[in-house]
Amino acid sequence: MMRILLVNKYFYRKGGAETYFFALAEGLKALGHEVAFFSMKHPNNEPSRWSKYFVSEKDYVGEISAFKKVQEASTLIYSFEAKRKFEALLEEFKPDVIHMNNVHRQLTLSILDAPYLKKHHVPVVYTAHDYILLCPAYTMVNGRGEVCDACLDRHFMHATKNICVKGSRAKSALATMEAEFLKFHHSYDKIDLIIAPSKFMKSKLDEGGFAGKTVAMQNFLTDSQMAMGARVANTHKFEDTKAGARPYFLFFGRLSKEKGVLTLVKAFMQAAGLAQGSANAQSDDQDAQVIPDVWDLHIVGDGPERGAIEQLIASAGPQAVSRIHLLGYKSGEDLQREVGNARFTVLSSEWRENMPYSGLESLAAQTPIIGARIGGIPELVEEGKTGVTFESGDAVDLLNSMRKCSAVSASSYSSMQRFCREYVNARCLQNKYALTLIDLYERVI
Repeated sequence: MMRILLVNKYFYRKGGAETYFFALAEGLKALGHEVAFFSMKHPNNEPSRWSKYFVSEKDYVGEISAFKKVQEASTLIYSFEAKRKFEALLEEFKPDVIHMNNVHRQLTLSILDAPYLKKHHVPVVYTAHDYILLCPAYTMVNGRGEVCDACLDRHFMHATKNICVKGSRAKSALATMEAEFLKFHHSYDKIDLIIAPSKFMKSKLDEGGFAGKTVAMQNFLTDSQMAMGARVANTHKFEDTKAGARPYFLFFGRLSKEKGVLTLVKAFMQAAGLAQGSANAQSDDQDAQVIPDVWDLHIVGDGPERGAIEQLIASAGPQAVSRIHLLGYKSGEDLQREVGNARFTVLSSEWRENMPYSGLESLAAQTPIIGARIGGIPELVEEGKTGVTFESGDAVDLLNSMRKCSAVSASSYSSMQRFCREYVNARCLQNKYALTLIDLYERVI
């Protein structure tokens, strides 16, 4: 039995990193290992016996000018409170291994300076949920919204020059200071192994100076997620259509620019013949582009682009309004039912998405994917089997993929569902991931 200390700045189910974090704890406990936690205090936190060690809540969303003192801003780079409380937790729990997830800015890598670690040589594993090791903005997208490799040269001033963080020069400067400090403080040298959830991310980490300490391990789904996916998987979608139900493409996730939702809406309107010229270009054969008028587009989620999406749909007229449905935020079984009933889900990202849980949940519900060729998304899509791909940001290529998918026969679709089921069973099982992880822990120990 191992004693494993899991670290993540949020201790409630905020996003994909937290989905992974809590599922990891569940999987490790199921194998009989003892797990402790280090995180940040927050009103939404789940209960934990270790919460007495959690650090004070910090907010990086508010304006920089709201910080009363320069020292308060500096705690986003180095936190003596976090280091002190982490040391106390280490003394009590005495872990065999530490597994960090998202820690920057709220917990900080100051925790790796805890004297206990130097004294007892406890190995540190880190799962990279985003590109923070390579890019002060996390996303490898610059201030102009362009996919960017500038900081792979490890000169992080690019982030300040290009105003890459939240459109704010002050926040970009602070993020640059953090990245430069971590570089000169050799903070990342204290990490023994970096887990990249996609082969693409591993290649970028290797390119950015971490070669030799990275391993690619695709994210997994919990047993309960797998069971829910199987339960909501609709194997009678074609029969339902004949009975009067309308097949639909589904987007679910945050409605933000980098997710490519506006490109998706434009492509659907063009493919459905709802608006001329709404894609970037038009092919010679307009009729070949039109998908049957029984098809709809469902959009689940909320975010800053919602207003722009609503405006675009309204401007296209009543037919577009009747066929493009903004369903708001959904979670749990409500969301999974929406995924299971969809004919295809669309991963339309225009940034290098790592290994999106939306893709895994779609495959678990036996719903094939129309995926952008960017980041780790193509690793989810076996062309013609678990879905099809298109050029990221290209509305014409996306509409052609949607048209192609709308014409898939019932027998071909049934085969795609089988491939989806086989994919998750082969690559996304919780127990298999946990056993592989234990092997890695033993290796670094």
